[in-house]
Amino acid sequence: MLTWPAPQIPRLPGTGEPVRVLDTSSGQVVVAAPGADARLYVCGITPYDATHMGHAATYVAFDVLGRAWRDAGQRVTYASNVTDVDDPLLERATATGVDWRALAADQTALYASDMAALGVVPPDVFRGVVESVPQVVDGVNHLLARGAAYRLPAPDGGEDVYADLAVDPAFGTVARLDPTTMRALSAERGGDPDRPGKRSPLDPLLWRAERPGEPAWEAPGLGRGRPGWHIECAVIARDALGVPFDVQGGGSDLVFPHHECSSSHLRLLDEGQSARVHLHTGMVGYQGHKMSKSRGNLVLVSTLLAQGVEPMAVRLAVLAHRYRDDWEWTDAGLVAAQQRLATWRRALSGNGGPDAAPVLAEVRAAVADDLDTPRALAVVDAWAATALAGEVPVHEGAPGVVGRTVDALLGVRM
Repeated sequence: MLTWPAPQIPRLPGTGEPVRVLDTSSGQVVVAAPGADARLYVCGITPYDATHMGHAATYVAFDVLGRAWRDAGQRVTYASNVTDVDDPLLERATATGVDWRALAADQTALYASDMAALGVVPPDVFRGVVESVPQVVDGVNHLLARGAAYRLPAPDGGEDVYADLAVDPAFGTVARLDPTTMRALSAERGGDPDRPGKRSPLDPLLWRAERPGEPAWEAPGLGRGRPGWHIECAVIARDALGVPFDVQGGGSDLVFPHHECSSSHLRLLDEGQSARVHLHTGMVGYQGHKMSKSRGNLVLVSTLLAQGVEPMAVRLAVLAHRYRDDWEWTDAGLVAAQQRLATWRRALSGNGGPDAAPVLAEVRAAVADDLDTPRALAVVDAWAATALAGEVPVHEGAPGVVGRTVDALLGVRM
């Protein structure tokens, strides 16, 4: 699957600090990638209603992580997927009378365009589920052979395949939820805990046998059908990054069941290994509710851009919030971001300004400290205010250093 053009990232003097983040599975702040190589997997979009501000906040946050890793001298491999066959996508295609493949292709292209506009560095590996079906089939057959999966008769013939979570004693260690909560969330988020015949209500679907009117693929050992949700990401991450890899990321609504189950699949595929760290972004609200496709309260990046809003103002509006906090998108927040962008540009327009070395050091420290972008913005705000006041000795070339700092570390092109 094609990505989008990568932005040029300026080189900065020196190197950044090791990046520390809040690991969902341990509840502790840990070094995200302790080695010379940093490997990241972020769950991608289901391509309809792309790209809303919840998406944008997630991918901008992980973009900052990748930029901080690169600044620290680490070699970054970033993989992501597109869930280009899934129940919600099929339902939308049916409701709108559009072929599901055309809908997925159109929305994936829009997503790529939005990410390019926002200055997000593209994944090194960007794969759709459809193109990954052969690898998923191999993975499901491997789990069956290991006794980690079982078959159930499907309503229309054929057999569905489920993971047997009883085989994985570490199941539950990502989300750390009680069984009642897990069952409720499973029912809300695509699971089928009440299906008769399952060994456990939480056992996730690995392979869905063909149903009338649904896309399906021939699968040796499984029969015609299509992948379950969680196994898709597990297989794509494993194939792209190997295991264990450093960080599995996404929105906080993916903690359970998606990341819990995909991590379980990885452990059962590869002798107990999955991601070292699980990292999650907060939910973005609008008009008092979580921004969601089902509710329809979406603010789309493409709509803002069509209205003439600068992409960097949109990015700054996102960066004004801590990645792991829930927050509300507002017109006032966007106006504040536009004003901040204008102020920074005025301060950077001269040949000189206050010493830039402390700005570089403090922005580096902020992003290394659990991606504290609000703190980083405040550092640049203070420099800009001082520069515009003209009350300190002028350092020639300082605006260039500050401009390269916000570009390289925050992804804000001036």
